[in-house]
Amino acid sequence: MGRSAFALVLALALAVCAASAERKCLLSGSWRSDTSSRMVVSTLNEDNRFSGFYLPGPAAGYSELLTSPLEGSQQDTELVPQPTFSFTVSWRLQDSETVRTSVFLGQCYVDSKGEETLHALWLLREAADSPAEDWKGTRIGTSTFTRIK
Repeated sequence: MGRSAFALVLALALAVCAASAERKCLLSGSWRSDTSSRMVVSTLNEDNRFSGFYLPGPAAGYSELLTSPLEGSQQDTELVPQPTFSFTVSWRLQDSETVRTSVFLGQCYVDSKGEETLHALWLLREAADSPAEDWKGTRIGTSTFTRIK
């Protein structure tokens, strides 16, 4: 019985060490999307909120887009090691008459090698001229981001 109890204590200790060593995914830092866009996210504040900049890449297809501010939040990694997140990009354009906003919603994953990946669904909204043309004001897509090291 003594060996069984020792083995149980040892197994529990190893499980606790493995769980505490589990890598948590934080959005702060630099990321590259599957369209070669770049995103720079500030350090999260005490409320898990962040700000940063989004730099569209050539594959995004919008040469008039400039580096644009973003703001968002992520779940507390003390509660969830692979948190969900959301952020809004208020696009800055060379043509200041056009208004575009994107909302990203996704989750940060850490694989068995410790590599972080962001999987996101996005909505891009452009101003419509009238309610009759509202239908063409929103686009939807997905993006995958990898950390720039």
